[in-house]
Amino acid sequence: MTLQLLPGTPNHLGARHDGNGTNFAVFSAHATQIDLCIFSDSGVVETDRVPLPERTGHVWHGYAPGLAPGTLYGFRAHGTYAPDQGHRFNPNKLLMDPYTRELRGTWPNSDLILGYDRKSDKLDLSFDERDSASVVPKSVISDPELFSRIEERPDCDWHDALIYEAHVKGLTQEHPSVPEAVKGTYEGLASDAMLEHLQKLGVTAVELLPVHSFIDDGFLVDRGLRNYWGYNTIGFFAPEPRYYGPQGLLGFRNMVRKFHAHNIKVILDVVYNHTAEGDHRGPTLSYRGLDNASYYRLISGQPRYYVNDTGCGNTLNVAHPQVLRMVMDSLRFWVQQMGVDGFRFDLATTLAREDHGFDRYGGFFDALRQDPVLSDVRLIAEPWDVGPGGYRLGEFPSEFSEWNDGFRDTVRRYWRGDSHSAQELGARLLGSAGQFDKDGRRAWSSVNFVTSHDGFTLADVTRYNERHNEANGENGADGHHSNLSDNGGVEGETDDPEIRRRRSKRQRNILATLFLSQGTPMLLAGDEIGNSQQGNNNAYCQDNPIGWVNWENPDEELLEFVHQLSQFRRDHKSLRQSRFLHGAERPADGHPDVEWTDFRGGPMQWRDPGLSRFCLTLRCSAEAAPGESDGDVVFLIFNRDEETAEVKLPDTPQGQHWVCAFDTAATDVFPFCKTGGDTITSQGRSVIGLVAKSDEQTT
Repeated sequence: MTLQLLPGTPNHLGARHDGNGTNFAVFSAHATQIDLCIFSDSGVVETDRVPLPERTGHVWHGYAPGLAPGTLYGFRAHGTYAPDQGHRFNPNKLLMDPYTRELRGTWPNSDLILGYDRKSDKLDLSFDERDSASVVPKSVISDPELFSRIEERPDCDWHDALIYEAHVKGLTQEHPSVPEAVKGTYEGLASDAMLEHLQKLGVTAVELLPVHSFIDDGFLVDRGLRNYWGYNTIGFFAPEPRYYGPQGLLGFRNMVRKFHAHNIKVILDVVYNHTAEGDHRGPTLSYRGLDNASYYRLISGQPRYYVNDTGCGNTLNVAHPQVLRMVMDSLRFWVQQMGVDGFRFDLATTLAREDHGFDRYGGFFDALRQDPVLSDVRLIAEPWDVGPGGYRLGEFPSEFSEWNDGFRDTVRRYWRGDSHSAQELGARLLGSAGQFDKDGRRAWSSVNFVTSHDGFTLADVTRYNERHNEANGENGADGHHSNLSDNGGVEGETDDPEIRRRRSKRQRNILATLFLSQGTPMLLAGDEIGNSQQGNNNAYCQDNPIGWVNWENPDEELLEFVHQLSQFRRDHKSLRQSRFLHGAERPADGHPDVEWTDFRGGPMQWRDPGLSRFCLTLRCSAEAAPGESDGDVVFLIFNRDEETAEVKLPDTPQGQHWVCAFDTAATDVFPFCKTGGDTITSQGRSVIGLVAKSDEQTT
């Protein structure tokens, strides 16, 4: 029997079941007709095809009485096929509902999903008449009971945060203590073994690589590879089903609940800058077929082609009101229905682009900042894209934190021995105030990292000078060519005990620098156990042991070091302040909140290009509220020279003395022992941390 549709409502986009039937609403400003297509439970047979009966403004809608959750569906859009005018309507192509919360099936590597005939001399100007419904996934009418609101949230301040960047599958796929049935799944991520590990590290937030449904690029499939990282989004509301475990979609919500129960927040890496439909040669899967000219930014005067500020073939047009609405609806969905606590915006500069260029007060940011739901979550920008003037570190609104690649590069240069890097490191240790101390921003605005998913792991920073990306199938030409790394004299693995010792110490020094800096530290999953990608610095397509964290022979000493280092940071407020430090005098005791000295206790000579060592004393900010500025004093010694040197210790308050909390060059890295006299020995290439303690505290 043919499906009968009532007018329905345009108010709620997507498929919305109300207990008696389902309302469908989809945006298209340029279509002439939108068909709703219903499929059998197998997804193979198209049982009904009915035009949506009403159009209100640019929203097409209809209501299907009796249509139940679990029903599979899709859309077909009629209109002009004129790529040179920016329109690519082709009703032969079944289209995903942009608002679907579930997908059934997997995306194929097939010419059937192209809106044009690949073999034609006209290329994408040609028109393909073959039906794609037999090969594409189907949208699913979701049961609203699956998406009740998640209200409970962890109670931890962002200025106390330690972010742990992880891949859902890669973190657990080879973990021996994660149950086999949930390895590589949302459920596995919140397994008891992983929760114990994260809590030992002091992690307060996990930042997950993309979990929005995404597609394996055709060129990767042709090479026998997959899109592992997931920066190829197609569905902004649907969790990626390849990470489903026994609980299916509920596994994500239950993962979030378990993290929250252990006081760990969840941040999603989200890709709203482009879609998986690619450039003019890409497939017609959803947005391109529904309204290409509205969903994408097209080149002025040449609308056949796409603006490519992302380097991924197209750019989503978030300046369009309906596209902006979709993005905002998606963000709210992940917060309210899925329990997410924050977002890291991939290529965030793209989202700030208006017709006149980058605008930190553009439409997307205006909408985001005033939204009552989103104003209470952590917002993190990746402050660049590949378009003109794309690098924008420090230029995002004050509500945002930003990935600070300048921190990463400076720390690597310093420990590699580059000239002038000590001066740069001084600024990075204090939260990169030159970039962020404006517009009322806080020190946690700088997300400090030394490694991330994109690039070498920490172990590989100390093992490889060159990238080794041959497995990616691009003759080793992909990935960053400059890694600011140092292999210690041998490329890759070695049995030389001296080189191995130096590499281990360098990892400790880099990690110590990260945890001792003002700002928000972010740790790459696996760095705490010495995980290696065998020199691959672009493992985006390595859904295999290259890209997965290897738990077989973890570096237990390094893991314990990170545990102790994280605890040291948590124990000392002076290391995780929300205000920037500029050496201002503290009213409580007349001491500056930060003080730089050389190894003799004198003032620093910052103009020395060969400067390689320095000390700094940290106290709580002079602007701190009463009670926040009491007591905590930390003295840090950075020395990248080979030679051992004596360091003059500053005076302590009466009744206190210096306690050596850690020394990255010592056999016992965390001795927590009282120093004797007014000096301490700094061994070559090391970081030392001391704290002022009373006799009672030491005991």
